[in-house]
Amino acid sequence: MGDKDKLISDEPIEDAVRSASSKKIKNQEQYLRGPWYLATGFLLFWALLFSAVVLPLFYRIPTGLTIEDASKGVFIAERAQSNLYKLAEIGTKVVGSDNNENKTVDYLMGLVNEIQENCLDDYFDIEVDLQEVSGSYIHWTMVNMYQGVQNIVIKLSPKNTTSTTYLLVNSHFDSKPTSPSAGDAGQMVVAILEVLRVMCSTKQAIRHPVVFLLNGAEENPLQASHGFITQHKWAKNCKVVLNLDAAGNGGSDIVFQTGPNSPWLVEKYKENAPHYLATTMAEEIFQTGILPSDTDFAIFVKYGNLIGLDMAKFINGFAYHTKYDQFSNIPRGSIQNTGDNLLGLVRSIANSTELDNTEAYATGHAIFFDVLGLYFISYTESNGVILNYSVAGVALVLIFLSIWRTSSISRVSIGHVLCWFILIFVLQIIAFVLGLGLPIVVAYVFDKYGLSITYFSTPVLLIGLYICPSLLGLSLPSYIYLKLQRSEKVGFAQHLQLVLHGHAAVLAILDIGLTVYGLRSAYVPTWTLIFYVIPLAVNLLTTLHDRGFSWTGVLKIFQVVPFLYNSYLIYCFVVTLIPMMGRFGRATNPDLIISALCALGTILALGFVIPLVNMFRRPSLILLTLLAISAVTIYTASSTQIGFPYRPKTNVQRLPYLHVRRIFYEYDGTVVKNDSGYLFNFQDRRGPAPLKLSKLNTTGLVSIAADCDTVMMCGFPLYDHRWVKNRLQIMWLPREEEIITPYEPKLELLSKTELGNNTLRMNFQSATTDHASVFIQPLEDVIISNWSLPTSYIGQQDTSHMYFSYGKNNTALTFFIDFYKLDADFAVPLCQIGLAVHFIGNKGDAISQEFAKKIPSFAAAVDWPASYQRYIF
Repeated sequence: MGDKDKLISDEPIEDAVRSASSKKIKNQEQYLRGPWYLATGFLLFWALLFSAVVLPLFYRIPTGLTIEDASKGVFIAERAQSNLYKLAEIGTKVVGSDNNENKTVDYLMGLVNEIQENCLDDYFDIEVDLQEVSGSYIHWTMVNMYQGVQNIVIKLSPKNTTSTTYLLVNSHFDSKPTSPSAGDAGQMVVAILEVLRVMCSTKQAIRHPVVFLLNGAEENPLQASHGFITQHKWAKNCKVVLNLDAAGNGGSDIVFQTGPNSPWLVEKYKENAPHYLATTMAEEIFQTGILPSDTDFAIFVKYGNLIGLDMAKFINGFAYHTKYDQFSNIPRGSIQNTGDNLLGLVRSIANSTELDNTEAYATGHAIFFDVLGLYFISYTESNGVILNYSVAGVALVLIFLSIWRTSSISRVSIGHVLCWFILIFVLQIIAFVLGLGLPIVVAYVFDKYGLSITYFSTPVLLIGLYICPSLLGLSLPSYIYLKLQRSEKVGFAQHLQLVLHGHAAVLAILDIGLTVYGLRSAYVPTWTLIFYVIPLAVNLLTTLHDRGFSWTGVLKIFQVVPFLYNSYLIYCFVVTLIPMMGRFGRATNPDLIISALCALGTILALGFVIPLVNMFRRPSLILLTLLAISAVTIYTASSTQIGFPYRPKTNVQRLPYLHVRRIFYEYDGTVVKNDSGYLFNFQDRRGPAPLKLSKLNTTGLVSIAADCDTVMMCGFPLYDHRWVKNRLQIMWLPREEEIITPYEPKLELLSKTELGNNTLRMNFQSATTDHASVFIQPLEDVIISNWSLPTSYIGQQDTSHMYFSYGKNNTALTFFIDFYKLDADFAVPLCQIGLAVHFIGNKGDAISQEFAKKIPSFAAAVDWPASYQRYIF
């Protein structure tokens, strides 16, 4: 017998049969893998699903009702839209301006009086109060002082009510400079008035009074709401607030803050708002404070201990706070959406027993989210914790059962299969990191070369910049593993299934980690896992698990749900955040946020889908296609006009700047500095670079950061707390010609009085404009012991900042400061005081107006003259 025959005869018959069977199975699986061109169709299916389902549902708004429907006792968008047109025609409504304090108030009061005249006297009592209020409080790093700001307050009460607990409904009618404020928040104001009209003229009783607050100083910021909740006669009875605001120009209203600790309010929204859009994830993101926005809701919660819902428009935020926030941008259906939701909520809460004693229903946070605007899911945080742990645990158990099943049918020890799974699990962790990290790398590199926010006007670039690299990162480790694996006993389909199990295990561990950390947003991976666990259980309970690629059929059907939801959720955030990146400041690379968001959405929506391209032959072509799409997009974004962020009117560069005249006085009154120039507070990462492409001469533009180290508050009239926060990024363009302001304000020292105990009181006065700031910095051996500002603010900042504005009452600003000095020597300098006065609404001198004409059309300038005097007392 030859050596060859001996080797053959020594081989066990069972092994020979099994080997032949394994090869046959492997050949069958290779045959069953679809042709390579179907892989492209497979991915296109999901893209078409997004376009055909997610986008239409996301932008869906109801048809606006007309006057013909008025007899039905429903919200009439046509009437509200007509009111909005007239409100927007008034123009900008800056606090202290005639437009805001007189024209707008008169117009709104006329509408309120008309509603009052037509109210059903047999059912309701209606009271109207025009509040003029003054006060102060600490806001961020400054004292926010207001004088004579106005609130239009309407109380609608059921006839002969004995209820002492009220529902508050709030929005604001003032605006930022240059903005007609049709979106922020004119559309909300007219919606509130239409809800009041419908309720007042419909024979539908309510149990509790409802207070409708139209506040006239939200943009200042948040002054009128503070004045109402701390001083108005009805404020102490208000227990729940529905706050309406806007950071966009239409579409649906998103609920982005709830409670606190009042899940019953979420249930009221679920039962009574016909147009859902809400998510716990938005609430947690907003409450981190990373977004450049704030609302009256925080004031009501902090100073009035109220609970409630905070709702806002957010679509088309590019026009927000600019001159393009116009009536023409507000669809009638968008107003109908707001009105339908608000009317349902007001009627429900005003009739609720919970409003009798809200504290009795304070049972913790809620987890809530809508599904494509069609369904609304909510449950308590405690139930959410149980659900998260349960789903993650079941997922891990089922994965183990699947591994055991694979071992059993393949006649391979479970130890071997577990080893493969551990390797796959490590690879899936790498895939998760790559899926998240590659888009971030692209964002970093683009920013490194000054090419941030290229997607600002062309969001479709996000696909090639971030989504394709994320898909590439998710796919590559599993592709390499499946390409190199050589097991003849465990079929290719089972290895692919192990790959998906690895991704599920990563999500389960992530879910557990987020839950331990206390994030309610852990519901997202939980529900994503649910729709993997269910098909896995079905496959295990049937023979589908063991029959080649048969298990993928059930999986693909169930993956439609998490794909639709997760892509819908992340798209909502992308639509919200992209316009915000235009006002996110220069200090942070906004592309890191957008890229991470797109990557997260890709992982959640397609994490279980993208490995399935390995079901088809030559999956490397898909990877190459993704790479090619990214390469073409990167070239387009970096080397063509498509990647330029701004477009005139629709996607503008925000350009706030001041025409500044500075005068520095020494202790003896002599002038040591007297100069002029333009102070730019660039709002986005690109800063001054785009202006170099225009006719605007920015030669000599320099950062003021160096001055901030040596001069009190950098020596400039920083407008408010946001300017102060961003001061190291602000830039100065000197001007040889003196800036001519309407007048030169002065800070007068009215008196100096020694109070004893080594203390001196100084009384000051200044006839400022309706917007001014006072910066106060005592010298090294001097302490401020008391003043007319909130005493709790003493010592909080190295340089104290008092922001002052007035509405109807233009009385001069007066304040005192008590200085303590150990040696009681008050014949020497004690402090520096800077007076910044802003002439908002004034176009500036002739040279400044010529300068403004050269600003490119893609920029929306917000500018005015400002004076700054530095005194030493």
